[in-house]
Amino acid sequence: MTIPEIDVTPLFGPPGQARADADAAIARAAQGMGFLLIRGQPASVPTPDLLRIFELPQEVTRRLWRQKFAPAQANVYRGWFPLQNGHATYKEGFDAGPDLAYGPARVRAGDPLCEATPLPPAYLLPGWQAGMARYYRAMEEVGEALLRSIARGLGQPEDSFATAFEGGISTLRLLHYPVRPPESFEGVNADEIWTELEGRRVPLAGKAHIDSGFVTLLAQHGISGLQALDPEGNWVDVPPRDGTLVINFGKLLERWTGGRIRATRHRVIGREGVPRYSVPFFYEPRVDAEIAPLPGLGPDFAPFRYGDHLWAAMMRFVEFEGLDHLRPARAGPVGAVAS
Repeated sequence: MTIPEIDVTPLFGPPGQARADADAAIARAAQGMGFLLIRGQPASVPTPDLLRIFELPQEVTRRLWRQKFAPAQANVYRGWFPLQNGHATYKEGFDAGPDLAYGPARVRAGDPLCEATPLPPAYLLPGWQAGMARYYRAMEEVGEALLRSIARGLGQPEDSFATAFEGGISTLRLLHYPVRPPESFEGVNADEIWTELEGRRVPLAGKAHIDSGFVTLLAQHGISGLQALDPEGNWVDVPPRDGTLVINFGKLLERWTGGRIRATRHRVIGREGVPRYSVPFFYEPRVDAEIAPLPGLGPDFAPFRYGDHLWAAMMRFVEFEGLDHLRPARAGPVGAVAS
């Protein structure tokens, strides 16, 4: 099985046969492989300009570290997570939230999921913050168009998901997978980190997992290594084609659609002597958005708040382990605004 590539230009135009054909193609990919490449989105794939943050000296990036790695820091959820030895995944990265694009009005005190994004000094990266903000808003536009298409493909009103995403807390992540040094393997179960590829034993840069949320929009920047698990249990290469974005769906969207949309396991293979960079955008609702069964899709489940789900899901990742107590589940009826 190969990864389908779909021209999504019609999603941004009027209703008609072209849009219906694009909806059908997206529905087939979402219900089959659970992975697709898209082209024709109005926003360009980000240039290496966004990745300039990885060129900053450590004394600068250290000031962006999350509280887990620098206890004196105020930021818990946003900001920088450094390289860590002894884990199956070996990466560093930076997470930005909606305040990057919309300003402090999107920051909410008392909830780490709504905290401000710590930023490097503007004079060190001229134009970088403005470029990040433009890309963030553009990916929101693409994410909204994809979910409207998914709703139409399922025979639902096209705005079935839209309300939940108004004022969402989407994350724009910048990732660097460097070449693994020998010390990074110490203490890791060999079965977690090594795999066979083309007759060779190679290490994983990112262990196999399923995204927890809704829709991930990923720019790969020309380096291969991403693989998706097809329905027959085979690992399939996800090619880094110029001008395309990789789209995959998360476990929560699979649940919300009664299993009709497939959340697919994926991993990153390390390439000998070659670092990897990527830019995923996780399209996400508001923290207080109600996730409840959609009519006619099932199965039935008790409604819950997205923020509570997200926080519990994130605690399974190494960069958040041990932080559960910093955000208790919000009290009160589902749908009430979290404080």
